[in-house]
Amino acid sequence: MSIALTKGQRSRIPLMWPLMKSQKGVALLMVLWVLTILMVIVLSFSFMARTETYATLAFKEKMEMKFLAEAGIQRGIEEILYMKQNAQLPQFEGSELWKTDGTPYSGRLGEGEYEVRITDESGKIDLNTLNETSGIILKTLLTNMGVQDENADTIVDSILDWKDADDLVRLHGAESDYYMSLPNPYKAKNANFDTLEELLLVKGMSYEIFFGTEGKKGLVDLITINSKMSVINVNAAPKEVLMAVPGITPEIADAIISSRQDKKIMNLQEVGIPPQSAAYISIADGNAFAVEAIGHKGEAKKGYPIKAVVTLVTLDSNKKYKYLYYKSPVTASR
Repeated sequence: MSIALTKGQRSRIPLMWPLMKSQKGVALLMVLWVLTILMVIVLSFSFMARTETYATLAFKEKMEMKFLAEAGIQRGIEEILYMKQNAQLPQFEGSELWKTDGTPYSGRLGEGEYEVRITDESGKIDLNTLNETSGIILKTLLTNMGVQDENADTIVDSILDWKDADDLVRLHGAESDYYMSLPNPYKAKNANFDTLEELLLVKGMSYEIFFGTEGKKGLVDLITINSKMSVINVNAAPKEVLMAVPGITPEIADAIISSRQDKKIMNLQEVGIPPQSAAYISIADGNAFAVEAIGHKGEAKKGYPIKAVVTLVTLDSNKKYKYLYYKSPVTASR
């Protein structure tokens, strides 16, 4: 069946062709836009999935390194307990006692490793037992670190003023009158330090002195509030603290460190310590230990570091101890 068009209808057909072509062009553009949007959505989901995958892997690796570091902390505590219970027994190959002067030891668990350092806190300067006599060690330590002599005097006297019960000001010290005059006022504590970071509140102390700078050790690594000793244990003290003791030269400090690598120092004269140093040092071990551990996997140069300070509660069969300080993670590298 054929359809006959009138003359008018036939005359409008050429006019409709551009409109039909335009509609086809719009449809094509819409299809291209839809395809583009779909591609963006697909790529977005792909990128998100990849990001989530990498984040999950990174979290898994971090947790594995954390648990490796935790294992290192527990291994360090076990070695401390073993040392305390077997210090008087003869040592045989494979059962040697771990040193408590920061010597690194390593262990392996599966595909991971941990590195542990134990430091007897008695080898550091205890702020809470600091007095006019032992303050000489802290002042010398500060000047050896590059602190100006006047500022070193200010820090030592201000520490003593901070923790004593009175409001009398030492020659270079500070009490509440000084601290209340600061832009953010506070009072002197007039009690012992509860944390090392509290030292940042004391007159003369700065972040650079406390934390150190790149390539330079800070005071935080050389002081403690846990040893409860006013003398320095030569079997655990770092070289910086040893050289701050009156009468101990760098050469004597090196001799002490070299001697204790082989065995514990039991006689101060055997390493050439002069008589004037005797009032400031000891060979007695402390009862509080800093345990630092880093967990890492494979060839990674950095790992997950944890630091804990523990004190022994008893040495009976229960092997009790308690944490005085615990931080996870800390600023450290392998």
